[in-house]
Amino acid sequence: MLFKKYTLSILVFIAMFSCFSYASDNKPSPHGYAVDYIQGEGDVKGIKLAYQYHPESLQSLFKNTHVYLESSINLWQYGAENNHQTNTVLALSPVFQYPIGSVASIHLYFEAGIGVSLINDTHFAGKNVSTHYQFEDRLGLVADFGKTKAALRYLHYSNAGFKSPNPGLDFISLSLARRF
Repeated sequence: MLFKKYTLSILVFIAMFSCFSYASDNKPSPHGYAVDYIQGEGDVKGIKLAYQYHPESLQSLFKNTHVYLESSINLWQYGAENNHQTNTVLALSPVFQYPIGSVASIHLYFEAGIGVSLINDTHFAGKNVSTHYQFEDRLGLVADFGKTKAALRYLHYSNAGFKSPNPGLDFISLSLARRF
């Protein structure tokens, strides 16, 4: 039931802000948002709400590479509706997108990023991840549809071996992103 409430809240969020995606001159704002559906190992599922900042000053750091910063809140659920665990994660990550080609006029990008995260519960989904502080690693494929981008990502959370045990948590996410 909790997961369904989060999903409904996210759909309302998308509807509220989708009309503010571009300024009158069709230049995208440096501010944006993303909504991800997350599926983890076993019966873990979740939602990720992200604020994305695309500063013009970072775009000249690497040739042909788009750079943005993402802060997010993740809401995870594990187990059956009547007997489940939840976990909340805050994350901050620089993200790099590199063009790899296009298909039917849809530009495709490879995406990578390594950031930091704060996990509320270190015992989740039958795993003990030892520390509240984790790294958030991502690899993904992004399709640019103009005003909207869709992405398929692999996400990995771990403490990089700073403390044992360190089993990590793995996820696949499907994301939609837009600029304000």
